[in-house]
Amino acid sequence: MGQDQTKQQIEKGLQLYQSNQTEKALHVWMKVLEKSADLMGRFRVLGCLVTAHSEMGRYKDMLKFAVVQIDTARELEDADFLLESYLNLARSNEKLCEFHKTISYCKTCLGLPGTRAGAQLGGQVSLSMGNAFLGLSLFQKALESFEKALRYAHNNDDAMLECRVCCSLGSFYAQVKDYEKALFFPCKAAELVSDYGKGWSLKYRAMSQYHMAVAYRLLGHLGSAMECCEQSMKIALQHGDRPLQALCLLCFADIHRSRGDLELSQLKLHCLSESIYRSKGLQRELRAHVVRFHECVEETELYCGLCGESIGERNSRLQALPCSHIFHLRCLQRNGTRSCPNCRRSSMKPGFV
Repeated sequence: MGQDQTKQQIEKGLQLYQSNQTEKALHVWMKVLEKSADLMGRFRVLGCLVTAHSEMGRYKDMLKFAVVQIDTARELEDADFLLESYLNLARSNEKLCEFHKTISYCKTCLGLPGTRAGAQLGGQVSLSMGNAFLGLSLFQKALESFEKALRYAHNNDDAMLECRVCCSLGSFYAQVKDYEKALFFPCKAAELVSDYGKGWSLKYRAMSQYHMAVAYRLLGHLGSAMECCEQSMKIALQHGDRPLQALCLLCFADIHRSRGDLELSQLKLHCLSESIYRSKGLQRELRAHVVRFHECVEETELYCGLCGESIGERNSRLQALPCSHIFHLRCLQRNGTRSCPNCRRSSMKPGFV
């Protein structure tokens, strides 16, 4: 596969990915990786694969492609490519909670000789390092890194980077229990999405809404927390963002626990306990939590209103309608309805069944 054909196939994959045809996009990119001899094209497609697997929550695959990208960058003998690939390696380890490795790779990025990409990626390196320090509860170092990333964003008019830093600062202040600032920064991120984010991925809006939901819950504003979390979950479901779906589910459980909806908070407990006992091979304890989980599902009516299966029991795609009711996507497609089967409200909006 030549240089021109490689470029065309990468663009084809990007178009598929942006239209939520993720598996088809991955198939196209993998074919490029197998057949193309163009090193620059291979480097670019590896970057696409790193990003896609990050957003799908496949962090081990993300790390695998980041390692291959490092080797490709060395073959190209280009400092800019090397910086970008080390940053992807740092992000991969950050997602896998290998925070000491993340910090090490970020320091490698900062130690590379001056590059054209340094001014653009320096802020992202500082952000990744800040997230790693936060994961290690090194709060002063985390704050210093976030402030450095924010200066990069302001000096380079990088609103997208500023949005990401604001979300991370929301997490930082939530952990140090300054809940007013934990709300302020995600609200600032949401403003940036509104003002500058017309061409951005919807994940930025989803992340800002999630962090606002967390802060609102901590402040006791449970109605606002639920509204923000629902908006974030809708976007996460539409785009197959499984890590964000998991965060939203935990946030929903915390909101219901704060409201005193004990049955829903127990779902979180039994689900987490089930995964722990399954990993340890403790079958008796596992069976007890599985039984209790299904009892809670029945009590809270947390199941698809069309097929009757409990939501979350299988790895099935879900669809949130504008009224916030959630069904299996396959059930809505088979049913062919143009309104919610539960409340009959219209679902005729772009992106919905």
